[in-house]
Amino acid sequence: MVRTDSLLRIEDLTFTYPDQPRPAIAEVSLTVERGELVVLCGPSGCGKTTLLRSLKPMLAPCGTIRGRLLWEGAPMDGLTQREQARRIGFVSQAPGDQVVTDKVWHELAFGLESLGYETPVIRRRVAEMAAFFGMEDWFRRDTASLSGGQQQLLNLAAAMVTEPDLLLLDEPTGQLDPIAAADFLALLGRINRELGTTVLLAEHRLEEALPLAHRAVVLDGGRVLCQGAPGAVGEALRASGHRMFAAMPAAMRVWAGSGDASPCPVTVGEGRSWLARRARRVPLRPLPPEAAHPHGEAAGELAGVWFRYGPQGGDVLRGLDLTVHRGELLALLGGNGAGKTTALRLLASLERPDRGEVRLHASVGLLPQDPRALFTKNTVGEEMAAGGDDGAMAALCGLTELLDRHPYDLSGGEQQRLALGRVLLTGADLLLLDEPTKGLDSAAKETLGRVLETVLARGAAVLLVSHDVEFCARYAHRCALLFDGAVAAEGTPRAFFSGNRFYTTAANRIARDWAPQAVTVEDAAALCGGDAEPPEAEPAAPTPASQKTREKEPTLPRWRRRVAGFAAAAAAVLLLRAASVTDLTALVRENGPMGLSGEQGRLLLALGAVLAVLCAAAGRGRAAPELRRRPFTRRSALILLGTAALTAVTAAAGFAVLGTRRYLFLALLVLLEGTVPFLLAFENRRPPAREIAVTAVLCALGVAGRAAFFMLPQCKPVLALTILAGVSLGGETGFLVGAVTMLVSNLLYGQGPWTPWQMFAMGLCGALAGAVFARRRPGRLALCFFGAVCAIVIYGGIMNPASALLWAEPISWRLLAACYISGFPMDCVHAAATWAFLWLGAEPMLEKLERVKSKYGVGQQAGKGR
Repeated sequence: MVRTDSLLRIEDLTFTYPDQPRPAIAEVSLTVERGELVVLCGPSGCGKTTLLRSLKPMLAPCGTIRGRLLWEGAPMDGLTQREQARRIGFVSQAPGDQVVTDKVWHELAFGLESLGYETPVIRRRVAEMAAFFGMEDWFRRDTASLSGGQQQLLNLAAAMVTEPDLLLLDEPTGQLDPIAAADFLALLGRINRELGTTVLLAEHRLEEALPLAHRAVVLDGGRVLCQGAPGAVGEALRASGHRMFAAMPAAMRVWAGSGDASPCPVTVGEGRSWLARRARRVPLRPLPPEAAHPHGEAAGELAGVWFRYGPQGGDVLRGLDLTVHRGELLALLGGNGAGKTTALRLLASLERPDRGEVRLHASVGLLPQDPRALFTKNTVGEEMAAGGDDGAMAALCGLTELLDRHPYDLSGGEQQRLALGRVLLTGADLLLLDEPTKGLDSAAKETLGRVLETVLARGAAVLLVSHDVEFCARYAHRCALLFDGAVAAEGTPRAFFSGNRFYTTAANRIARDWAPQAVTVEDAAALCGGDAEPPEAEPAAPTPASQKTREKEPTLPRWRRRVAGFAAAAAAVLLLRAASVTDLTALVRENGPMGLSGEQGRLLLALGAVLAVLCAAAGRGRAAPELRRRPFTRRSALILLGTAALTAVTAAAGFAVLGTRRYLFLALLVLLEGTVPFLLAFENRRPPAREIAVTAVLCALGVAGRAAFFMLPQCKPVLALTILAGVSLGGETGFLVGAVTMLVSNLLYGQGPWTPWQMFAMGLCGALAGAVFARRRPGRLALCFFGAVCAIVIYGGIMNPASALLWAEPISWRLLAACYISGFPMDCVHAAATWAFLWLGAEPMLEKLERVKSKYGVGQQAGKGR
């Protein structure tokens, strides 16, 4: 391969997510040279994460992609999976989401072990990386015990241990405090300088990131707005008046506010030098007085609070005294692990103090650090409507264009705005906000500030925990530093930040020699006689007509609900009665199976009639969600038909030639013929890791469900999960889920002789589900009926005669029929349980599976004919 100076080249890259009208990134062209550190910036939702994940094929999102990705001048598709894993490193935003092992040293070795390196090489590289990152003191600690900053350093070290050529980082400091974030970015600069690793960094903390960069690339609306040296990009954004200029470092914004025509400074040091030169030319103006913020009575208090997690844990809070007043925004700052979130949980009554007192004088609304904890609906519009929004709050939070999106498909900043909107809709008088600016761009922060000012104007109180010192300096009325479980310092923003050396703003570092109490960019610009313009806020025009909510579901008439209830009760009584009179010995006497013409036959007929009444009465339940068309491929059809024909021929020929002398051999041969083709077909199409992961999760759910309901004979969710897997992901996956679930659970329960029969029977139900519902949308009633038939006809039809094949001798058709009929009552119990699990769980499970298919492309290969 010809080695070129350009490590990565992107040509007219356009990517569109499924079911989205507009591309997430459009016609992006970018060249990354070897050894460069390129900072990718832009508003929330501008396409930064999509672009970065598209550059690592194993993490690439599912959707439609156009354009070219060239690696060292050749198409990136030419890289093998091993080369991708070794040469392209990736660090995500959430520190804990990327850790996969239990120990720090295991995490460092995991990538090298997966790539097959020899043990001496692994030991040498792990030791070298631990020393480079200063991890010796916590080298053998549990990964769960690490702070957020340590976890993110571990993620970076684990990515670097394979010696990648390109390192991709997606807002890696988004959840770190200022000191940890500065240390992380400084270490990233050292990696770039000393190791020559090419770095592409998406980041909102441009104050620390841009001084490290060789180039900056600004995205907006999925397109490249401008790119170049950081200073040149700042000048271009200032000239165009674009809102992204408000996200640039403080030195740039102070320079722009002064109207100075000299070259644009980037770093704090350059800003101080520029301000010194300007002070010699033009006298600086006095700092305007700090605005007074009168407040009302206390809304919440922590008085002498002590708290620890568990009797063996250390004290997190040590006599904490804290009061937040109505009309006041109190910002609580401090390092990771200082106890800030614990204080919020105490005020929200989620924890109880060990000592001290929590006093609440207002209703409480909590915005947790993970906004996804608040999401329960399928679209943004439904989330807002559930809180009683008529469209005004969605517009105020900048969510108008996102109402049809799923909350989990939003960017981190968009999720934060949605969660804030949900909390504001509660109308609480004491808002507890845990890192509300995390992942927000400058314009969204401006919107948040205005929203909070509106909330405070109506007499509410806000306690805000944040690492964003710039936001706190601008909008807080009072700031407090939490250290060692208590408040170490507090005061107004000017008094608080001007007394700090590290927990202070970049503007204060630039201007403190001339005006020690200048803590915001506006303060520093006012010294120069200028004004730093705020970023454009999100449009706030309410558009309730654009909000789409789920229509209210029709309910059954009262008389039908009563009939369905009586029928269900009668079915339960009949099932119990049928099970109590079952007698296998009666079935193999003179009249054999015809003995069912007596009481047992009447019970089964009555049970069938009652089930029919139940179906008719309750037949207007909610339908399952619309499924994407997944045609039943020619290969799947041939496998299913061929397996059925082959097993039938084998059974007939075997009994004709061998009679009953080798029936166990014939049974095992039939099992192999029915099971192996499905397993080979699944393996032959080489499913991606994402599909294997989803299949494994479904199998794990089946095993867990079988364990959870072990005390109820034949009342297990395994058949329902298998059917849903076949319906959504195809017959081959359905067969695999059913077969593997029975295999793994039987290994745990020790049911050896029955295992192959259960694997085949359960897997066949999943395969048939994929065939029957390949081209049509199954309603909930149809799924329930199909599940009941599978339980009685397929699973029961295989498992009941299996007892005779395993233990009885000689074998006859009369004996097989007797065994099947004797198990009919328990099959009915199995059918009723499957009906119930499908009735209750089909809709949410199919919704989740369809989302997985859409978002990650799972099952798409199954839908392609060959």
